[in-house]
Amino acid sequence: MPPKSKQAKKGATANPSTPDTTKPKPETPNWPPMQPLVPASDLYLTDLLPDQIITIPHFWTTTLCKTYVNFLASLALTTTPGKPKKGDAVRVNDRFQIDDPLFAERLWSGTALKELVTHPVVDGEALDEPATRKLWGGDVLGLNSNIRIYRYSAGQFFDQHYDDANNISFPSSSSPSPIPARTTWTLLLYLTSPATGCQGGETVFYPDPPSRREAAPEPVVAELEVGMALLHRHGKDCLLHEGKEVTQGEKWVIRSDLCVRR
Repeated sequence: MPPKSKQAKKGATANPSTPDTTKPKPETPNWPPMQPLVPASDLYLTDLLPDQIITIPHFWTTTLCKTYVNFLASLALTTTPGKPKKGDAVRVNDRFQIDDPLFAERLWSGTALKELVTHPVVDGEALDEPATRKLWGGDVLGLNSNIRIYRYSAGQFFDQHYDDANNISFPSSSSPSPIPARTTWTLLLYLTSPATGCQGGETVFYPDPPSRREAAPEPVVAELEVGMALLHRHGKDCLLHEGKEVTQGEKWVIRSDLCVRR
């Protein structure tokens, strides 16, 4: 959970990483193949905000994003209630949530993501092993199997909030028992952008002021780009952020979390 000072700042938090056990478990989708893909050698990590927000431009191809948008539109999406639970941020969108370790593994090691995260080169600077552990918050295991699909249509948005960290049991192919893990960074994979007719929907981060006497820095805006992956710290280190209202078209996002050993 974010520290109390953060909770009090806007009086709203969000914890979308915990599956809803009150509803029937949805059927695992027959996900399309993740092809074509861009090799790791043609991709790079860039700091949108040093040590807080990292992007991977062109992580997925335009063709692959279009394939997934067409497929995801066929899923049984649920509209999030406009009136949230006490303490939650206002979120109005359509979503699908599934616990799918196989898809999480495909997205992790079946793409360039594993190579980019475990051997990071950020803005041209290669990180050694200690720096890599420090950046991600520990020894990275992979992605959270809790996969969330978000669709924001015109008029939908996600108000200012923080993303919680979660302790989970990480499935391991090399061990009969799951590995105790925790989530440290949110992963957002954008499938649409103004190039596909989506207007608005930017993810905006609000850095804390250096001190109580100083003004807060300017907001950091992550513009939508087709196929861009965005990673940002969550839990106690999460920045206040929001998904701006979509004014035209549709914003599609695949969400997971980076998991480290605990």
